[in-house]
Amino acid sequence: EVQLVESGGGLVQAGGSLRLSCACSGFPFDAHAIGWFRQAPGKEREGVSCFVTRDGRTYYADSVKGRFTISSDNAKNTVYLQMNSLKPEDTAVYYCGAPTISSGYGCFPLLSTSWGQGTQVTVSS
Repeated sequence: EVQLVESGGGLVQAGGSLRLSCACSGFPFDAHAIGWFRQAPGKEREGVSCFVTRDGRTYYADSVKGRFTISSDNAKNTVYLQMNSLKPEDTAVYYCGAPTISSGYGCFPLLSTSWGQGTQVTVSS
């Protein structure tokens, strides 16, 4: 059974930082792209960043480039999202999803994508 468990969300002031973690189990960690997505109230879920664990390729949405960094610890089957210079518009529930498709055009879920429970990130102005 695929399990994805997010942690690390919280309340932070604009300009602050948070690091999200996604602990993965139940699938071959190095065989898929794993992604971070977010959904703000009244908006569709969007792909924030994806990481291809096999070769380290990454994708970032334009809105987070230069501020967010995705990485993995393959020994711990965990993917991280370091979020710096946070803005109020980053406020959303952040979800970890796998498998996903990562390309130069974006980070997209599949019909088979499993999701974590989500973690709330709130950035105050």
